[in-house]
Amino acid sequence: MWIDTHAHLDAPELDRHPGGVVALRAQAARQGVSRCVIPAVHAANFDAVRLLAHQLGDVYALGIHPLYVPEARDDDLDRLDQALSLHRDDPRLVAVGEIGLDFFVPELCTPDMRERQQRFYRAQLRLARRHDLPVILHVRRSADLLLKHLREVPVKGGIAHAFNGSLQQAQAFIERGFCLGFGGAVTFDAARQLRRLVTELPLEAVVLETDSPDIPPQWLYRTAAERAAGAAQGLNSPAELPRIGGIVAGLRGIPLQSLAEATASNVRKVLALALDP
Repeated sequence: MWIDTHAHLDAPELDRHPGGVVALRAQAARQGVSRCVIPAVHAANFDAVRLLAHQLGDVYALGIHPLYVPEARDDDLDRLDQALSLHRDDPRLVAVGEIGLDFFVPELCTPDMRERQQRFYRAQLRLARRHDLPVILHVRRSADLLLKHLREVPVKGGIAHAFNGSLQQAQAFIERGFCLGFGGAVTFDAARQLRRLVTELPLEAVVLETDSPDIPPQWLYRTAAERAAGAAQGLNSPAELPRIGGIVAGLRGIPLQSLAEATASNVRKVLALALDP
């Protein structure tokens, strides 16, 4: 059985699926996806991801995503602390996330916004420590600085989502109790460095994700020119996870079932997942 470690199932784009997210999740279950991790991205959707996880039989994380830091209020950190306290006994709450740093989006790279991102990130690391939870990290052109703060505010590990850094950076995350998430990006033939990385890492450090509806795999991706000509971007969902897994298994030269079992075991360990499959 597969575990999708990163699926934004509350995203409005998924309403395009006939029958909505419930039918979409059922489709993924038929493909063998036993569990999805649904991360929050801002305080306004804390309740939405929690309720959705309970409705779908999945699990969730609560946090403030770096892309939402510009619009976040300082007291949203208090709201996060309160939500983590309120739901501390909920077995479906598995992490603080999605949190991290993003130095790809130009508006987030100004000196003031870099400082604000880091302030929110450190505050959420401290909350993860206080509530004894792992974290789900957004890593985009920010691996070294994320690691710097983790050295200063260590947590009990977690997942570096959509990892696309170097082998040295990967090893530094692994030393701090992290697994690395791989999804649609690894399916592209041109992603040679990423494909090499997913074969070099120890299997016990690898988990799989779709980041649905974002980061579509190669078979769903449409270029800007294709979209301008009227081609619709394929709808990325957890149902794509087994096929993504097939790419990773092929790159590593291992049976598909072995990859499914190993990555699911990795998720249960790193997120202390106590729920049955």
